[in-house]
Amino acid sequence: MQDHDFLLFNELQRFDTFAYDMTANKILVQKQHTFAGHNDCVYTLEPSNQDHLFFSAGGDGMVVLWDLLKPNEGQLIAKLPNSIYALHYHSDSELLIAGHNYEGIHVLNWKEKTEVASLKLTKAPIFDITSVDNLLLVCTGDGELVTLNLKNLQLVGRLILSERNIRCIAVNAETKEVAIGSSDNKIRVFDLQEMQLKYEWEAHTNSVFTLRYLPGGNYLISGSRDARLKVWDVQGGYTKVNEVVAHLFAINHLAVSPDGKHFVTASMDKSIKVWDTETQRLLKVIDRSRYAGHATSVNKLWWSGHENQVISASDDRTISIWSIIFE
Repeated sequence: MQDHDFLLFNELQRFDTFAYDMTANKILVQKQHTFAGHNDCVYTLEPSNQDHLFFSAGGDGMVVLWDLLKPNEGQLIAKLPNSIYALHYHSDSELLIAGHNYEGIHVLNWKEKTEVASLKLTKAPIFDITSVDNLLLVCTGDGELVTLNLKNLQLVGRLILSERNIRCIAVNAETKEVAIGSSDNKIRVFDLQEMQLKYEWEAHTNSVFTLRYLPGGNYLISGSRDARLKVWDVQGGYTKVNEVVAHLFAINHLAVSPDGKHFVTASMDKSIKVWDTETQRLLKVIDRSRYAGHATSVNKLWWSGHENQVISASDDRTISIWSIIFE
């Protein structure tokens, strides 16, 4: 980290303390449970169509179903031989797709705990998966965006976007666009109908690890290995409208609350931070010293509608459940 970044971070740390003091009586955070069972880093979380059910996967190749109503009673859905960085739940078919390092995708019937199909798309890791109707979009470590028809697993297309990893993907249902972040520090935006490139720009000074369109689809927020959050105006041609030095180390993921008013970020610096969506103002820091947070990098987040709980996954092999109450 450069000297000016370190000075900015020191200022941010002082602001953290101020924000914590000012909002302590307005935001209540409590660690509800710790789910243990993975034998290696937990890299990804994925919600189901029920607010209390979600899936996890990680370096041990295990895909596990968890129930927020039954703490720590995980069910093994599948055991794959390599690490899993990406899971995607397809709502219409209720199938779960796992991005398997060096072996492509595995399509799972999670209720029956069976594998429906598999397809070797790449020898590289798969970092993110999403879908639009029956079109599956897969981000690979060899710089490709692969599109598949989920009904028959037929290849629709391959777009070579970069010589570096394609790390994350976000869909804007309002504008029919898809944004893709990569390790060449760029964000690329495509038209969903024709998959034509509309915008491309160098968004950060390091890899873009996470993207999310904010409610309404008017703004895109990005988080990077450079520890910064940036907000982009969709209607203004993705011009930058805000930048925040948000963490000490890489921002791995962000998740928006069900009501859209807040979001949380996860970082390699072991912390989770709560933000106001409209202003991007820091409201709360959830870390090990204050709330018995994670001991190592926080990799993934999900903000559930079940009792407004935030779920976090970490390199420390655990999944934590947080109650966040705004008074």
